[in-house]
Amino acid sequence: MFAILRGRIVAEHMQIRPANASDLPAMTRIVASAYQQYVERIGKPPGPMLDDYSVHVRAHAAWVAEADGVTVGLIVLLSEDDHLLLDNVAVDPAYQGRRIGRALLAFAEREAIRRGYGDLRLYTHAKMTENLTLYPALGWEETGRGEQAGYQRVFFRKRVRL
Repeated sequence: MFAILRGRIVAEHMQIRPANASDLPAMTRIVASAYQQYVERIGKPPGPMLDDYSVHVRAHAAWVAEADGVTVGLIVLLSEDDHLLLDNVAVDPAYQGRRIGRALLAFAEREAIRRGYGDLRLYTHAKMTENLTLYPALGWEETGRGEQAGYQRVFFRKRVRL
């Protein structure tokens, strides 16, 4: 079920749970549809479209968001020495605007705290201009720009309270 909150349709019964092998088709579909709009802008598929999500599932680094039994988003979190890396967050375009992405980002913050990290980090492509506006509005601080793995990236950090 979905409800209307402040004029927006939001998921009423959403849960975030560890991804498993049966989630791989939905994860692949969501990533492809969420990132397809950037292929022409960047000139090649964004990094998340090239990932092998079975590796993340086996490493217990991927979670899916379900709203009323439908897989609507995913998040991949990787433990680094001094921070938790938010490697990917994607929401099915048919469900965007329903606060699912924000719920996944809040989950990442809680997970960083649970694991004892004071720092959560992510990067996005410089041409994904929507993200360059969104992340600072959500309290993320830009820490640098540069080329990495053949992509022009913008790096962000968010400090979390332990």
